[in-house]
Amino acid sequence: MAEGNYDIHLRIGREELVIRQRYQVISIANDVLIGLWFLVGSFMFFSETLTFTGTWLFVIGSVEMLIRPVIRLIRHLHLQRLRSPAAAGDDSFDF
Repeated sequence: MAEGNYDIHLRIGREELVIRQRYQVISIANDVLIGLWFLVGSFMFFSETLTFTGTWLFVIGSVEMLIRPVIRLIRHLHLQRLRSPAAAGDDSFDF
């Protein structure tokens, strides 16, 4: 076998693929919301009258950042219910 010539074989069932795609979309939507909250909040800090609202947008963005690992944990638990015991824990390529 030539050096650097590695084959990777993945067995992903249709259900697992659908679940992964759904959670990936949820995660991406969450990340977009995080960016929006912080961007709009940043612009609000240019005006003294909007600073209070901008601060709340930063708080909302911080809560969204806490939601990110919760989404990953829920996805992991959902996928774990589908897998056989031998395949459990094989999520090294997860996002």
